Amino acid sequence: MDQQDYAVGATRVAAGRPDGRKGGAGRGTAAAVLAVRGAGPADRKPGAAAGSGADDSQVPDRPAVDVMLSPDPGLLRLAHWFAVAAPGTADDLCTASFGLYPARHLGATAEPAADPGVSWWHGPTAHAATPVRPREDRTESGLRRARRDDAALPVVRSGAKPGGPGRHRRPERTRVTPLPVVAQGRSGEELPAAERRIAARLLLAHPLVTASGPHADGFPLIRRHRDWLAERFDALLGYRLVVGPWHARLCKAGLGPGAARRLEHPITGEPFTPGGYAQLALALALLVDAPEELGYRRLLDAMGAAAPELAAEPADLAMALAALAGWQVLGELPDPADDSFVLTVDRELARAVPAGPPALADDAADLIRRAAEAEPATAVRRLLAETPAVLAVDLPEEHRAWLQEHRLSGPAALAEFLGLEAELRAEGVALLDPAAELTDLALPGAGTLAQAALLLVERLVEEVRPLPGETVAGDVPIPDALIDGVLGDIADEYGLPARYLSDRTALRRDALDLLHRLALIAPTPHPTRPPAWRLRPPAARYAPAPDLQPTPGRGRHSRPGPLIPPPAGPRTEQRA
Repeated sequence: MDQQDYAVGATRVAAGRPDGRKGGAGRGTAAAVLAVRGAGPADRKPGAAAGSGADDSQVPDRPAVDVMLSPDPGLLRLAHWFAVAAPGTADDLCTASFGLYPARHLGATAEPAADPGVSWWHGPTAHAATPVRPREDRTESGLRRARRDDAALPVVRSGAKPGGPGRHRRPERTRVTPLPVVAQGRSGEELPAAERRIAARLLLAHPLVTASGPHADGFPLIRRHRDWLAERFDALLGYRLVVGPWHARLCKAGLGPGAARRLEHPITGEPFTPGGYAQLALALALLVDAPEELGYRRLLDAMGAAAPELAAEPADLAMALAALAGWQVLGELPDPADDSFVLTVDRELARAVPAGPPALADDAADLIRRAAEAEPATAVRRLLAETPAVLAVDLPEEHRAWLQEHRLSGPAALAEFLGLEAELRAEGVALLDPAAELTDLALPGAGTLAQAALLLVERLVEEVRPLPGETVAGDVPIPDALIDGVLGDIADEYGLPARYLSDRTALRRDALDLLHRLALIAPTPHPTRPPAWRLRPPAARYAPAPDLQPTPGRGRHSRPGPLIPPPAGPRTEQRA
């Protein structure tokens, strides 16, 4: 059974049409929606609008405070799995159970290779030399995250659905590209094709799109082409697309262990901790059946009663509630000390968040495995659509055989669907996005961290990549001292903001983390010390052309180059 056919809790809601005219709960959901629990009369408060999924004549007139809050058993179980998981496993578990991660693609394109079988190590590069800025020109006052330039991506706010964004809502940058202008006298077939591609890219970058959220301008395109989009996502990727009157949800599958995807606080950008994930699942377990208006203190008391062993740290709880507000499951958030605040709950969106099958999995590892299960063709296409590069050495035998057999046609179908460019190399395939839009991380990118990471990877490639003709099966180990030496040179040549000047370890940690999430390096875990790192073949696309005799670094942290003995010959006497 496909991963998307599992209900998170217990029941399946009656199927409806893609326009949301039948079936579902709340304001109407879409085609074969899988709910945690079906909405009944007790779910609605008095005076709720008709068509919310329950019989109006059976709704008793009672205050909302009398409605019992009982947690969904599947999500409650998931919360306990999060609480005991290691950080990396918790990230993979979130990817498997919620599927709300964005696609991630490299943006810089290289010159076309004459031979598609050439190695990344020695093929065309997308390198653009980073000039050293004079110290007097460095005006940055601190670290900015490795994201796109804010000025290039305007914020979209729409009032299609009642309700404000809330003071804890971080504006997201729109990924909707302006529609191309169709030339006069043309048939007009280009405009629908462009709209479909824009809608597909938007859904792959933001799997949950609402009619009043930051990407509301793209929502009409999704509704207009919902049938075509649903068919293509299902045929190519095995994803189920749910489109209702107020939201669209692309139910993505998991990516398996070690996917390097994680949730982040929507305001501060801090990575979620296992405790934060646990509070998120626990709150969601109660909100799927909560009334539309819910006291903040009542929610906290219900969370404590449902799982007293999952005592919440204030930072973890704030992180979880901020994520729910960012998805518009909750409206404006209160001050933590305001016990009288009343939350606005969107049960329809709360039920749209879970995508994985926690009710059927034995444990966290089983859920991560189940969520990524698919036939070889679908599994490889998912990796191509969601990850920066797919290397044959990382694939199981059946998946590797499919990629080899469909080396041209497989990536080409996705490239056409999503407006990407296929880069074929001896080690594997990468789908590139020249517009640098279909990604949550950019390299090259704005900010100190992205620039330092780019400099680091290009210098690492120069130092350790294999020579032409040298046989290398996969990755190349990186000497640990080389990383510290290169980062020291970068600090000397470019300068650092105050945060990294006082904590060089943080610079190393953050730069390596960014390169790891972009699949340019990979860790080799060690039980008693920090992991060693390996350089991956796609990293070479950011390096200058191969230099068979590279000049050693000249910074004070660089290792001296090898001593070259003088040529043999007759010795000359030193003059007095």
